[in-house]
Amino acid sequence: MVLASFLAAAIFGFMAGSGVLLAQTSLPRPTPTPLSSPEPTAEAATPVPRADLTQKTEETLGPLEKLLDEQELGAVWPFNPIKYAIRGSVKAGVPANTIVLLLLLPLIAAVIAATRHLVGLRGFGIFLPAALSVVFVATGPIVGIGLFLTIVVVSTSVRMSLRKTKIRLQYLSRMAFLLWAVVVGVLLILFAAPILKQPDITNVSIFPVLILVLLAEDFNRVQLGKNARAAINITTETLILALVSYIFLTLTVIQRFALLNPEMLLLGVGIFDFVVGRYVGLRFIEFWRFRKLISS
Repeated sequence: MVLASFLAAAIFGFMAGSGVLLAQTSLPRPTPTPLSSPEPTAEAATPVPRADLTQKTEETLGPLEKLLDEQELGAVWPFNPIKYAIRGSVKAGVPANTIVLLLLLPLIAAVIAATRHLVGLRGFGIFLPAALSVVFVATGPIVGIGLFLTIVVVSTSVRMSLRKTKIRLQYLSRMAFLLWAVVVGVLLILFAAPILKQPDITNVSIFPVLILVLLAEDFNRVQLGKNARAAINITTETLILALVSYIFLTLTVIQRFALLNPEMLLLGVGIFDFVVGRYVGLRFIEFWRFRKLISS
């Protein structure tokens, strides 16, 4: 009896000691914090999406719609009919960025015309520089110029290769083959997007590529009609006009003014076009070219 009591007490004591040991081993041990490595105070900054005026995104529509909501309007006639029409169309589902782009197109066309008549930059008319500026808004100027140079180099190389090999093709078949080569070149750039690490390349749509193809076609036509130097000069002037127009399209102050004061903008652009169109004097480039003659 005494031996059984002694064994029971020993077993109970062993189990109690084991429970204490298990409890001690199961407790979480504090991990020493390194003294030399500071803790991160903030998470890694994520890139902010670029506000693209050609896309229907929250970064683009949010500020524009907020401007419309905050503006106080008076009576419809005679000074606010377009303002009320803009609000009605936006409520019906028309994107505010599309309205801003349409309002700014006459402005950049007036800027291009003024640089032609007052400065002397030629370019490929008005449509292509204006359209190219919209392409720069959609892709960014660096990617847009890179795509354009790629398209020009590919189309020019293919055209010269066909001429050297004396392969005669009809005009439409030759243009179709040039378009095939341009598409292959653009696809190679898109396939190289992971290597180039340029986020704007992944946002390239078919619309900018078509505009750039049109510009490359004009480049080839001028090169055939005149020479390569004239084609390069006119193309460079077109890019300059497009970059200037791109600045006007992306300035937040101009976007806000166009959206909040459309009547004043359209009336002012119309008067500006009329005044510039009446100018028949020397251009700035001509003043510089004939400066010695004028000074004498």
